[in-house]
Amino acid sequence: MSINETTVEIKLKNLKSNLDFLKSKLNVKTKFMAVVKAFSYGSDSAIVSKELERLGVDYLAVAYTQEGIELRKVGIKIPILILHPQENDFDDILSNNLEPSIYSFRILSFFTKKLNKENIKAYPYHIKFNTGLNRLGFLKKDLQKLTPLIKQNLPKYIFSHLGASEDLDEKNYTKKQIEEFISISEIVEKDLNRSIKKHLLNTSGILNYSDFQFNMVRSGIGLYGFGNDIKFKANLKPILTLKTVISQIHELKPGSSVGYNKGFIAETPTVIATLPIGHADGIGRQYGNGNGEVLVGDKMAKIIGNVCMDMIMVNVTEINCEEGDEVIFFDDNSYTAEEFSKKANTISYELISSISRRIKRNVSR
Repeated sequence: MSINETTVEIKLKNLKSNLDFLKSKLNVKTKFMAVVKAFSYGSDSAIVSKELERLGVDYLAVAYTQEGIELRKVGIKIPILILHPQENDFDDILSNNLEPSIYSFRILSFFTKKLNKENIKAYPYHIKFNTGLNRLGFLKKDLQKLTPLIKQNLPKYIFSHLGASEDLDEKNYTKKQIEEFISISEIVEKDLNRSIKKHLLNTSGILNYSDFQFNMVRSGIGLYGFGNDIKFKANLKPILTLKTVISQIHELKPGSSVGYNKGFIAETPTVIATLPIGHADGIGRQYGNGNGEVLVGDKMAKIIGNVCMDMIMVNVTEINCEEGDEVIFFDDNSYTAEEFSKKANTISYELISSISRRIKRNVSR
């Protein structure tokens, strides 16, 4: 099969299938927050977010404010949570109707000052609690100081994030996090004298701890087809295929080198194919020198030499192929991003979220 450029195919029917599967683990009234940070994990945030909104998710979540602004610019109307707002973000957050995660007294102070300046009495926000991941969030010991500060503008949700919900050998750790979150929630609700909505579970939490779904759950990587659990692998379908084309084929004599710094030296007569994709496109240098493999036809071809910024060379000595033939880096079935990434001792999250925006996106339903 011949194509003419490097492309990412986004399979929206797989996105729907993944959403349906995850929602099948939930109570009917539990809301669903789709995490679309990092350009929707390297796919396309506008395409994916519009489809998720059409499919009826209740919320979107992004890491940073600019990501939320971009979604508003393409017409997204549903609530958007900003997971990691910075001190100078609150003008943009308010003007774009975004909901901030408040995770420290410092950020709470900036938020409160902005609301007071604009004479806003109530604005939706979420409070993040640190229950053991030790990344962002208030601690239980902060509650005595915190709850008086939020009585006039109550949070829409309180939430936390599980650190090892995919690892069933760490059930005790996860259960301690859940217990800590429940304890914090009880104190908050007692101090505020009212119930507060909550969200805790991530993708692996939905799959392994669905009894603790509270009012809403969050899923990122599961929507894109990966679940970190072998028993659910058949139910989650990768939404991305990355493919390119053979630009040129060279026949090398023994002793000939390939690429920068002579990363590969041919010991025998060798045929190589050059592909128009490189580390600027998200295929890191760790995939070079025989670590990574791609599909040429129905055979695997090793990436040889050092990965260049815009090109990669692969060994096709034993493969019948021609210039212009299609090459698969990963797809939704026979050779997924999870399998490709393992060859370089990394994970699907890192691989797909690194895919460059300069690669053309195609959509299929």
